[in-house]
Amino acid sequence: MGSLLFSYLSRHLRYSLPLLIPRPCLLSPSKVDYKLLKVPNTCYLSTKEGNTSFVRAKKESKVYPRSVFAAGTAKRTSDFFKRKSGDEPHEQPKDNKKAFNIGTPLTRAEWKNLKENSKSPNRFEITVINDMLNAGGDINVAKSLLAFVALETGSIPYELLLKYLAFCVKGSHHSEVFDVYDIMKSRFKALDTGAYSLFIKGLSRTERWKEALPILDTISKVIVPSTRNYGDIIAGAAHHGDSVTAWTLYGEILDKGLTPRQDTWQTLFECSLSDPGNDERLQSILLYMRDNQIYPDESLAKSIKAWFESLPGNKWKGKWSTVESSAVCRSCQARLESIQLSEEEYVQLKNMVMKDIIEGQDVFNKTTPEELEIFKTFVKQKPAFDVVIDGLNVANTITKGSPSEKLLAVVSELEQQGLSILVLGRKHMLRPSQRWDRHHMSLVQKKAHCFFTDNISEDDPFLLYATLHSGNHCKFVSRDLMRDHKACLSNSATRQLFFKWQRGHQLVLNRFSPGKKICFQKVQSYDTIIQTDRTSWHIPYDEDGGDRSSYEVPQKWLCLTRVD
Repeated sequence: MGSLLFSYLSRHLRYSLPLLIPRPCLLSPSKVDYKLLKVPNTCYLSTKEGNTSFVRAKKESKVYPRSVFAAGTAKRTSDFFKRKSGDEPHEQPKDNKKAFNIGTPLTRAEWKNLKENSKSPNRFEITVINDMLNAGGDINVAKSLLAFVALETGSIPYELLLKYLAFCVKGSHHSEVFDVYDIMKSRFKALDTGAYSLFIKGLSRTERWKEALPILDTISKVIVPSTRNYGDIIAGAAHHGDSVTAWTLYGEILDKGLTPRQDTWQTLFECSLSDPGNDERLQSILLYMRDNQIYPDESLAKSIKAWFESLPGNKWKGKWSTVESSAVCRSCQARLESIQLSEEEYVQLKNMVMKDIIEGQDVFNKTTPEELEIFKTFVKQKPAFDVVIDGLNVANTITKGSPSEKLLAVVSELEQQGLSILVLGRKHMLRPSQRWDRHHMSLVQKKAHCFFTDNISEDDPFLLYATLHSGNHCKFVSRDLMRDHKACLSNSATRQLFFKWQRGHQLVLNRFSPGKKICFQKVQSYDTIIQTDRTSWHIPYDEDGGDRSSYEVPQKWLCLTRVD
């Protein structure tokens, strides 16, 4: 087995409670000057005659209720209900399976004795190397294990060599990686992609990084290499001063329609600190992240900040910031991009939602063609709505009060603001019961337009149709995050557009107490996306240790401004 074994043998064988605030204005842009909506600490009220008045609210140090789209909200909500129910996380039971914890190399006889007394002698060597791989054992112990197997059987099986290779790569034992590379190349005509990927990672960390390039070509003949494969070699090339190869491989990632890894971006930014001249390429990375609604993690954000501040001739200053509810950066006072869709974006989204969701193949699993056509006719015969309410969702979201009482309270609040309201519900809500009070439902129908579907139908397609049909000013009330419907959209660009529209149009009931004012969560007025005006960059990023769900957006920003 060469230097791997015999040199060893000759020597003798390491995760706030929300607070009541002035309610957000729900006025249609057609009914109020948009600029008025931007004044902070102001509550706007609208009369039925369309007159608008405003009063300066008392400066409030308390925070707005967290949006369902704010990073970490899902995790905090889950933890809150676990504590409330008494379902605290319990300590995980320890695995009773005894792991091999061997601190020093063993002789052939000692290994043989351990194997004979093990519960699974046939898998003994694999079990030991797996334990060492998980626990980070000593390389010399691993070598003595392979020496034992070689002396007992005359060869080392492929699976064990592969596990040993993974152990060496994980521990950065470079010379041992070279040994296994030479052995496996000579012994096996072909290797699996797992072995190739390990060799790419192991070799890319050393001066022999270029030997990973033909391995990448070999993988390419069978499958599309992973972004990790590319990223490992890009890191090797960049750290060894070959920026041409690094950027060429990065271009291949994009050409194949793959999404680069964040550590690859971080490598490119960090290595460009000592390799100027890649300004446009690096800024194109930020534009790529913007176009694909990708948020850098905190470590990448730090590298981006360091690169900007290192640029010769262009003085940039980076600061960690947050954004006011008025869409103003707290650091540089710049106003961020509006969450509102342009007319072109709105038409595009409306058409795609109609095609993929309302008229999609699975829509009639949620309703019938007849019911959908009746609803479309109903909507077309009504004036444009200002707000559409998912009645059942609102009624069942909060535990306090009866469902009909909650629904009536929400409808009454919106009706007092002079808004045209559509309530979507199910026919069973019209049957008097303890949950659905006849008087409450009668008042709901007087204050709002109502459409009640069959009890087996789902409300969401109707809600989306009515909201989008009414125009870009129309909002909807629901706590449903619409993830299934967003997934039905045929391309990522439309899904991103849907998410932007959703964050700017969805009203979520924050809390409800019978007899008290209705409070909705604040609707974000700015878009959480990387943005630039060429004299500044604003980059939302994920905090280290944060727990952001895919339907949430970061709350922390990197503010980069050019200093004159």
